Amino acid sequence: MPWIKQIDESEATGKLAELYQQLGGGQHRQVANILKVHSLHPDALEAHLQLYRTIMFGESGLNRAQREMIAVVVSATNACHY
Repeated sequence: MPWIKQIDESEATGKLAELYQQLGGGQHRQVANILKVHSLHPDALEAHLQLYRTIMFGESGLNRAQREMIAVVVSATNACHY
């Protein structure tokens, strides 16, 4: 259970609702809590998504598998299940 107030998919309006839709969330599909913590500030959520897309899909000397492996190691090191 998060300690940060979040706006549920069913309560999202405006830009937040649009971002949730892009993430595949709706009234019957959930957006991951790691993203929902930005729900009070949709601009922050949008920036988070842009950073993620750049890191994981932008031009790099690393392929996708290598990027995912780095993400797994960092998450494990931080004891984070995301």
